[in-house]
Amino acid sequence: MMTKDAVLAAIQEHQVEFVVLWFTDITGIVKSIIIPTPKIERVIDDGLHFDGSSIEGFARVAESDMMLMPDLNTFAVLPWDNPKTARLICTVQTPDGMPFIGDPRNMLIKALDNATSMGFTFKTGMELEFFLFRRHAELLPLQPYDEASYFDMSNSGVLGVRRSMLSTLMDMGIRVDSSHHEIGAGQQEIDFDYNDALVSADNVLTAKVALKAIALQKGLHCTFMPRPSANLPGSGMHTHQSLHDLNTGVNVFADPEHEYGLSETARYFLAGQLAHARAMCAILAPLINSYKRLSVSFEAPKYVTWAHVNRAGAALIRVPHISPGKEAHTRLELRCPDPSTNPYLATAVMLEAGLDGIRQQMSLQDALEESLTKPDRSRLRYTETLPTSLAEALDALKGDDVIMNALGHYIGDRYLAAKQQELDDYNRQVTPWELDRYINRF
Repeated sequence: MMTKDAVLAAIQEHQVEFVVLWFTDITGIVKSIIIPTPKIERVIDDGLHFDGSSIEGFARVAESDMMLMPDLNTFAVLPWDNPKTARLICTVQTPDGMPFIGDPRNMLIKALDNATSMGFTFKTGMELEFFLFRRHAELLPLQPYDEASYFDMSNSGVLGVRRSMLSTLMDMGIRVDSSHHEIGAGQQEIDFDYNDALVSADNVLTAKVALKAIALQKGLHCTFMPRPSANLPGSGMHTHQSLHDLNTGVNVFADPEHEYGLSETARYFLAGQLAHARAMCAILAPLINSYKRLSVSFEAPKYVTWAHVNRAGAALIRVPHISPGKEAHTRLELRCPDPSTNPYLATAVMLEAGLDGIRQQMSLQDALEESLTKPDRSRLRYTETLPTSLAEALDALKGDDVIMNALGHYIGDRYLAAKQQELDDYNRQVTPWELDRYINRF
C-alpha cells in the first residue's frame, strides 16, 4: 500500500515535475487534469475540485461541482513523457465527500463491496487485443504494420515495438504474463497477470493509454476499435475470472471431483453470467462497431453457451482445462468483451451477474462442447444467441434489473441515452456501401 510519504518520496526520487490525475467518463474515455508537483500534497489531503458538468454522464450544470480523490496505490511515472510526469487514478466524490454515483470506478468498488459482504474477493485477468497500423500523412486507407498471423515471429520491427510496449507496462508496475501476434495482419495481444479486479481494471485503462503513446512514438497508430476492417478479424478482450474466499484467499471455484472442475459456487456464478449475458453485452461490447466483431468475426462468440473447448466455435464462456494439482487456477473465461469497453463498468456487471447466480442458486444448462462452426441445428434451434446489434443489446439492458442495478440507475440511464444518441447519429449516415449498392439500381 502506497502512503502519502511514499508518493512524495517517489516524486522527488524520479524528479517528477507534473502529476496527471486520471478518471473516466461513463463510456470509458480517460479524462485528466495536470498539476505541478508542489500542489500534489494538498490534493492528496483534500482532493481537487473540478467542473463535471460537461463530462459524459456526470452531472447537470446545477450539480457540476466535483472532487477528484487520488488512489495512492495507482501512482506511476509515465515513461514516455518529458518533462517527467507521474499518474494517479482518481475516484470522483461530491463536495460533501460522498462517492459520486456517476463515477464508473466507484460503481466497481461498490460491486466489489457486495462480493465482500458475501465473503468473496474477485480476481480477473484480461487478454487485450489491438491493431497496429502504419501512420502516414493520412491514416486511411488502413495499412497493417505487418502481414504476420497467429504466433508468427513477424518482423523485427514489430517485435521491437511489442518489447517496448511490454517494457513500458512493466516499468509502470503492471505485471504482464505474455504477448504474441494474433490472427490478423498487424494484430497483437498482451495478456495480463491475474490480479484483484480493481487493479486489473486500472491496468487495462493504463495499458490503453500507454500502448497508444508508444505506438505514436514509433510512427504507428494503435487502435482498440473492435473491428477496424471487414478484411481483418475482430479484437476481443477475453476476461478470466474467479472468486476467492475473503479470509483464506482460496479459490472457491475449484472442485477437483466435478467433471469440469467447478464447484457449486462456480456453477451458480456461471449460470448467472449466462442468464444476464445479453444485457451485459451493451456494456461489454459497447460500440456499433462491436457487432461487426461479435457473432460474425472469427473466434467471436455467438451463442449463450459454455464449454471446455469451443474456441473455434462460438460459445460465450470457456472453462480452461486445469492440470491436477493446479486447481487454485480454476477460472471462467468470458469471451464477449472487446477492448473498447469501460473496464470498470465491464468488471462491475460481470461480477454482479455472477453474484446474482449465486444468490438465486441458478441452475446451469448443460455444456455444449462440439464445434458450433458446423452445428447440429436440432440442438441449437432453441439456444439463445447474443445480440447482433447495439440496438438489440440496449433493449436487453433496459429489461434487466440486475445489470441496471449494477450500473446504478444514474449511470444506467445516462449510458442508455448516450448510446441511443450514438445509434441515432449512425442511422442518419449514408454509407459508401449504400451508395455503391443502390445508387444505380433504384
